[in-house]
Amino acid sequence: MPKLLSEYDYIIVGAGPAGCLLANRLSADPEVSVLLLEAGGRDNHLWIHIPVGYLFCIGNPRTDWCYKTEPEPGLNGRSLGYPRGKVLGGSSSINGMIYMRGQASDYDAWAAAGNQGWAWKDVLPLFIKSENHHGGASEYHGHQGEWRVETQRLHWPLLDDFRQAAAQAGIPTVDDFNTGDNEGCSYFQVNQKRGVRWNASKAFLAPIRKRPNLTVLTGAEVQTLNLQEHRVTGVCLRYKGEVLDIAARREVILCAGAIGSPALLQRSGIGPRELLESHGVPVRHELPGVGENLQDHLQLRLVYRVSGVETLNQMASTLMGKARMAWRYALDRSGPLAMAPSQLGAFAKSDPSQTSANLQYHVQPLSLERFGEPLHAFPAFTASVCNLRPKSRGRVQIASDDPRQPPLIQPSYLSHPEDLAVAADAIRLTRRIAASPALAQYQPEEYLPGAALTSEADLAQAAAQIGTTIFHPVGTCAMGQGPDAVVDEQLRVHGLSGIRVADASIMPSITSGNTCSPTLMIAEKLASLLTQ
Repeated sequence: MPKLLSEYDYIIVGAGPAGCLLANRLSADPEVSVLLLEAGGRDNHLWIHIPVGYLFCIGNPRTDWCYKTEPEPGLNGRSLGYPRGKVLGGSSSINGMIYMRGQASDYDAWAAAGNQGWAWKDVLPLFIKSENHHGGASEYHGHQGEWRVETQRLHWPLLDDFRQAAAQAGIPTVDDFNTGDNEGCSYFQVNQKRGVRWNASKAFLAPIRKRPNLTVLTGAEVQTLNLQEHRVTGVCLRYKGEVLDIAARREVILCAGAIGSPALLQRSGIGPRELLESHGVPVRHELPGVGENLQDHLQLRLVYRVSGVETLNQMASTLMGKARMAWRYALDRSGPLAMAPSQLGAFAKSDPSQTSANLQYHVQPLSLERFGEPLHAFPAFTASVCNLRPKSRGRVQIASDDPRQPPLIQPSYLSHPEDLAVAADAIRLTRRIAASPALAQYQPEEYLPGAALTSEADLAQAAAQIGTTIFHPVGTCAMGQGPDAVVDEQLRVHGLSGIRVADASIMPSITSGNTCSPTLMIAEKLASLLTQ
């Protein structure tokens, strides 16, 4: 590793998907020096790389910040675990590995709101540039990039029949979710390489770690940004027990995510005046939108008991079953140990008035009471469904000026009446799928939330009971031009120079699906702006 210097051209805060990609692109110029800072450790934990190992990475302080939300009124006062990656690769080291871009209309809406250069026609080439698709190059896919996309290496008859049941309920069978309109049902494609997780560190950092103009520090916690007047000049960080000031000749780029980026801005005196003053943080630059506009996909996990078919519940319950799984993975990196958390996906409309699919299903041949608990003793599948375009808005706020204290996370799930209506419709649609002829042989019986819940009030209560995050927080440093916007269309923080934000926090509205690959696209966009 190159010697730590007192200044660099670019300082990138956060080595998640966006930070890894930007480090790769910016350091490609040998005349440019780049410092990449990661508060977590190296991605050398075994369970990062075995796909099913997400079960041992989420909630593990070695790899996860282990955040908690504040008690959520819309979820009967429950506080949820809120995983965020704390390791090289960021959340791409602990997430579900699903490759998903969202819908063309997501990005066209960003552009229509005044964010020039962010329409689908503008961002599709950026997705293609970083992609290494198993099917080779085509109109919608790339083959020369670093971000490996493969089909899954497993097969479950129950999922095949759920796909047929979805078709009987009006959700067409499709092959590819990533062409701009993802309505339909198919197996997810995943960020894996021959049955091993392919995270952003492997994709973008590993090939370039010997570049002399790139310095990567792990265990480097950025305390605050340094400002002179209205320019960010560098960072103050804690590294190996020392507090260091490192200067940026060109820019500091925040890639700390929808939780970390607004918290760092707020600790640095950039954000809502009232919040900063309440914690004794001197206001360096008042920006009301920092930490506001938090959006997330709330999943409703419907569980159905079945009979006459094997699910992971039985397979994982015996030593013989576990041995079979280990043997298959050792043999050819296939089987349940190669499973992404969700294997089959579907995108559908909650009601005919929707202009495009506004629901996403993650279907799994397993079930449990809640994430982190043991699998049920009976055979079952889970049909998790989330509202892709929630109207509820939350916030992220520092709890003090102490960087060691986690921020307050308040998603405000189901606080908008339209979200409650979509939740009720989503449960009804799931029940229609489960009652379709293709699944009749398994005699599905609704275990959660319970078939007796049928009225609008019942279904609202059911959503509050079974709703949980699917780990897609975005929007807390939103791009735009209004009074609550934080960055402009070139990702520069309004009213400041020397700083940009490039991660999921800049999304003005959440994309229609998993958010990892859209975050990579955002970083690719900034790289093109800085290197053109």
